[in-house]
Amino acid sequence: MGEKVKEVTFVTQELKKTFEVLQEGAFEDKELYKFINRAKQDLMKEPLCGTRIPTRLIPKEYIKDYRINALWKYDLPNAWRLLYTIVGNEVKIVSVILDWMTHKEYDRKFHY
Repeated sequence: MGEKVKEVTFVTQELKKTFEVLQEGAFEDKELYKFINRAKQDLMKEPLCGTRIPTRLIPKEYIKDYRINALWKYDLPNAWRLLYTIVGNEVKIVSVILDWMTHKEYDRKFHY
């Protein structure tokens, strides 16, 4: 059997729209759009390229809202963080983008 199909998606259509709107925004928004796009390409190649967050540190809201049991962090340029989870089966691996935030927001959310 060949390699699994890899896919990247957003957890909601609303988050996908938020991402797409970045492309039309100010310079910083356009830069963030490019950073996230590059992350999507990396995740297509290697879904485990991020850093796995220890289960005990996963914010309860992510567990409650998205029913996840694993969370990864992908470091974007300019100290931005992209958070994603991975779902899959024998045929396909899907990286699901949950959120992105500044390093400061990330530290606050994860109580660092």
